[in-house]
Amino acid sequence: MGVNKFADLTRHEFKDMMKLSRQQKPKIYGSIREFEDEKDVPAEVDWSKKGAVTEVKDQGQCGSCWSFSATGTIEGANFIKTGYLISLSEQNLVDCDSDCYGCGGGYMIDALKYVQKNGIMAEDKYPYEAEDDKCRFNSSEVAVKISSFTQIISGDENDLQQKVALVGPVSVAIDASWNFQLYSSGVLDDDSCENSVESLDHGVLAVGYGTKNGLDYWIVKNSWGEDWGMKGYVWMSRNKNNQCGIATDAVKAVA
Repeated sequence: MGVNKFADLTRHEFKDMMKLSRQQKPKIYGSIREFEDEKDVPAEVDWSKKGAVTEVKDQGQCGSCWSFSATGTIEGANFIKTGYLISLSEQNLVDCDSDCYGCGGGYMIDALKYVQKNGIMAEDKYPYEAEDDKCRFNSSEVAVKISSFTQIISGDENDLQQKVALVGPVSVAIDASWNFQLYSSGVLDDDSCENSVESLDHGVLAVGYGTKNGLDYWIVKNSWGEDWGMKGYVWMSRNKNNQCGIATDAVKAVA
């Protein structure tokens, strides 16, 4: 832990800022394995080094983490399919996804359903404002549309590892604990956080994984700017009983 820009926030103020699905409980749907047999996966993967991840963004004082998590998996899926990395509009989701609540909270799977149906505009066509506004979606300026999405088997870190390694960045929900709030560097190993569905309060993006000094970790992109964590990223403990619920409710866009 360290002193960062969130160090002066109380836990109530911090939780109020995140607002993952504040008005509704996270939705757990049935899921099937995408791969019939266990496949060998690389010992380490980092999609941010392969061009599949946009720059770290900053949600500001808006409970829109869900939209950043959702655009991240869509951006990755689109890059892997087309070879083009397009920064997508979180504001498009904040303003227009009627199944979510804008800065008041939302959930990633609902955002993916919206994009599957309507498509999504690029960030440069619909810039982020960090506040709720009227919907200005223009169907003639859709940048990306997804064909479907697939969910990780709830609580199964092996399944999450396969999806990240073989399919691309995955949208994940976590319990963002006090230690997460004050994270600065290294592997975050936090036994105080929970992994139940009810404890999930923040949406982020799993872009890879690795091992350092015998500690397995997930490479996670946050949406709090580059002045948080390791230039906007956090290494979260992997294979530690689904610590902080990283595999409890995770979903991957399919371009």
